[in-house]
Amino acid sequence: MNEKPTLTEAQLKLEYYCSYQERCHQEVVQKLYDLGMKSQEIDTIVVHLLQHDFLNEERFARSFARGKHRIKQWGKIRIVNELKFRHISAPNIKLALTEISETQYQETFHQLAERHWETIRETDVQKKKKKWCDYLLRKGWESNLVYEKMKELGSSTSIE
Repeated sequence: MNEKPTLTEAQLKLEYYCSYQERCHQEVVQKLYDLGMKSQEIDTIVVHLLQHDFLNEERFARSFARGKHRIKQWGKIRIVNELKFRHISAPNIKLALTEISETQYQETFHQLAERHWETIRETDVQKKKKKWCDYLLRKGWESNLVYEKMKELGSSTSIE
């Protein structure tokens, strides 16, 4: 088993850990516990990381929201829930959501919804609709958007 790093070694490791990808406080604290650091040492390192801008909750939240929306095509509900799970404060969650423009949000939703509709190989229309809705709701899209889009797709001739 690896021996516990010194305070300076741990600090350098965490500087690197935070520099190649935005991290939330929870991830940093967990990493330090995994390294075998004690509470007081963890506090010292976290304060150092905050003071030297390696750790910034607002920056993490904004980056997280942008990335999960753009790359994984998550809706706002899923993004908010995941940020809450990571103990991000409500004001920072609110700021994070401003990273996604309404136009971009709507565009992503419609592209994802239409593309997924075409990929479902289900002959029973009701089952197809359920699979499609479940998928979009799991991705964190608002139910009103999903149901409005379902009506739109349902009225087009492509589904019957």
